[in-house]
Amino acid sequence: MTDAAVTADAPQRGPAANAELALLLEVAGTPKPGNVDRARDLADLRFEHFLAGAVGARPGLERAAGGAPVGEAFEAAVAGMSEQSGGNTQFGCLLLLTPLVRAAAVDDRALAPDGVAAVCEATAVDDAAGFYRAFEHVDVAVADPPEGMDALDVRRGADAVPALREREVTLFDVMRESASTDGDRDGDANAREWVEGFPRTFRAAESIVDDDGPIVDRAARAFLDLLGEAEDTLVRTQHGPDVAREVRERAARTDSLEEADAWADELVERGINPGTTADVTAAALFVALERGVSV
Repeated sequence: MTDAAVTADAPQRGPAANAELALLLEVAGTPKPGNVDRARDLADLRFEHFLAGAVGARPGLERAAGGAPVGEAFEAAVAGMSEQSGGNTQFGCLLLLTPLVRAAAVDDRALAPDGVAAVCEATAVDDAAGFYRAFEHVDVAVADPPEGMDALDVRRGADAVPALREREVTLFDVMRESASTDGDRDGDANAREWVEGFPRTFRAAESIVDDDGPIVDRAARAFLDLLGEAEDTLVRTQHGPDVAREVRERAARTDSLEEADAWADELVERGINPGTTADVTAAALFVALERGVSV
């Protein structure tokens, strides 16, 4: 680890401020093939939309840091994020950041996998209701629900809340179901973070801390590493398993940011957006900031 990676006199921001900064740093990192960054826009989403989304999410993140229930804080963060003209910019990022912020705000322990796991496992039915209501603020690309689970389709938003309450489904239950693999159905990567204690997030955070150079470059390298180790859920949902596998294999063969630069333009042209990997990158940046990475 270089001297510049972590400094003892780094600014002492609170968890909500670090989460907002993580969102800003994630979108500023370049190249992140297929994603909006400071050098690339998509057809309907621009860099400025992500900046506005990060700022808009701050009040909800403050609620999480202040001890509000995870579902309530998440819905508030998504509602604030949506107050820009681009649409959904950081729904998945906020799904990961909200419990991380809540865990980081607990004064008697450092941010660690067991701490955030405890926050996630303690969620209640009301938290699930907040999660479902968040889908009414923005359009989110999700896979079809498992057979027989139409009543709990997240795309129903608040209309699904009575079914949640009748079945006493907690937000952790929702994530556990979303993470499961059944036949041809591949589980959601963000949901797996929730139920497994955020393993990819913390590994990527360690790589950001141990790396050197500008943090936005470290974020871009962490993104490539994450993309090369697992298929991206959003790519699989929108383009199918063959394209998801192609993207993962190409990322695994990409050895530098310079090599990734041309590929980034190619994926934008093809409309392939590994957004779930960007979500984990934002979460990892938050953990790295909480651990003292200097900006």
